[in-house]
Amino acid sequence: MLYMLRHKLWSARDRFTIDTESGPAFQLVGKVFSWGDDLSMQDMHGNEVARVEQKVLSMRPTYRLLRDGEEYARIIKEWSWFKKKFTLDVPGPNDYFITGSFWDHEFVFEREASVVARVSRDLWQLDDVYGVQIDEGEDDVAILATVVVIDLICDDEEHRSM
Repeated sequence: MLYMLRHKLWSARDRFTIDTESGPAFQLVGKVFSWGDDLSMQDMHGNEVARVEQKVLSMRPTYRLLRDGEEYARIIKEWSWFKKKFTLDVPGPNDYFITGSFWDHEFVFEREASVVARVSRDLWQLDDVYGVQIDEGEDDVAILATVVVIDLICDDEEHRSM
């Protein structure tokens, strides 16, 4: 499935929209006042399908992915020197490992040594816009939430380095 994820930069709170070729699919809306990032991922009928919460006191950037109020997965930024790496730690042995060229905003999700999702950022847009191609049978909600987290972490690091 091909998605277009857009981060609305000119908003009082974090706001993301996710579209497919056939129209809107999801939106993520952040709380205005919270310690760390806290976003609700909703379908277009307003039903919450997941929640993304930043774990504020941790050694490295860590986010919790909640479904029905229960922790489903963790998104963790891994230590590395030249490339940014992330892990989407899901229940069982099927974790996703995210690597790539974050300078060019191109990265991949791998699971069991196979690429299952590809992400590319359009640099010619005023808002952050990502194309996300996810293979059939993968966890679209978890992968899309992880792309949002990566965008939040990278934006945060860019602002700290200025």
